[in-house]
Amino acid sequence: MSDSPSNASPPRVLATGFLMGLANLVPGVSGGTMVLAMGLYDRFIEAVAELTTLKISARLIVFLMVLGVGLVVALVGLAGPAVFLVSSYRWVMYSLFIGMTLGGVPELARSSRPATVPVFVATAAGLLVMVGLFLGLREASVPHNLIAFGLVGALAASSMILPGVSGSYILLIFGMYDVVIGSLSASAMKEDFGASVSVVLPVAVGAVLGIALLSNVLKLALSRWSGPSHGFLLGLLVGAVLGLWPFQDAVHKDLATKDARKSVEALLAGETVAAVNAEFDLELTDAKAAELKATYADATRGDLKQLGMKLERFRPSPLQVLGALILGVAGSLVTLLLGAHEERAKT
Repeated sequence: MSDSPSNASPPRVLATGFLMGLANLVPGVSGGTMVLAMGLYDRFIEAVAELTTLKISARLIVFLMVLGVGLVVALVGLAGPAVFLVSSYRWVMYSLFIGMTLGGVPELARSSRPATVPVFVATAAGLLVMVGLFLGLREASVPHNLIAFGLVGALAASSMILPGVSGSYILLIFGMYDVVIGSLSASAMKEDFGASVSVVLPVAVGAVLGIALLSNVLKLALSRWSGPSHGFLLGLLVGAVLGLWPFQDAVHKDLATKDARKSVEALLAGETVAAVNAEFDLELTDAKAAELKATYADATRGDLKQLGMKLERFRPSPLQVLGALILGVAGSLVTLLLGAHEERAKT
């Protein structure tokens, strides 16, 4: 890699961290996608790889701290607005992120030059991976044992540094979202600490090993086979927009937000309507609560999460199409302008 983590300008690192945090608040967008679109993916992978091998320096810590500050600011400051926008104006957020994602294509394409056959094959492979993830995969059945928990933990955590896929999506694919996330809750720990630890510990170990292994493999690939590696990432980046078609909405609007799902979970757990209304600031009637309980009577936490992620397409109005195009162009310009600023800073 041509540049070290310390050579990235602080404003761009901060902006990248901010977009990572914002991406993590939007279903269908991964933080890794935004790092890649912002042109800091090589530096990010190098930083993570060096951290896992304990090659710690002051400049490395500054890079990760600035990135972390941007991420935390977005998560803390925009959680409420982002949830509202995604649940109420999903097409707005998705249009914006499509633009931001595709705005990173020119810089990544330059990193993939020259356009050789291996680069073309690697780009096509990256695109096919995303097509497979978004169109071909179905929930798989895997045994719930220590080895399986460790392997799924490694895959889920590794996906956090790969563009286009979220860790929760990996857990859902392998049918482990409910058991893993459920084991992290305070109530589960209190009820059966040993059972929770038997799930959480191998997942955590697998996650650490997965990130350490993948970051170092990516660092090696990006330095030794720069063109094909960047080509593969280019395929992932372009393919990441497949799940972001803006004109779609939640099938189960009662489960479209985290608080909505938690309120249904509380009702299914036996809490009173008054208690649920007070806890989640809702105005559920007894009739509506009974309807929700009847509709989702046999659903687990993982089932509710998966149902909440189901989307259906709708026919947009001409004004929505125009708005989506404007937002897409605006998002692309943001990414392109930040990239141009970084290039000027290098010269």
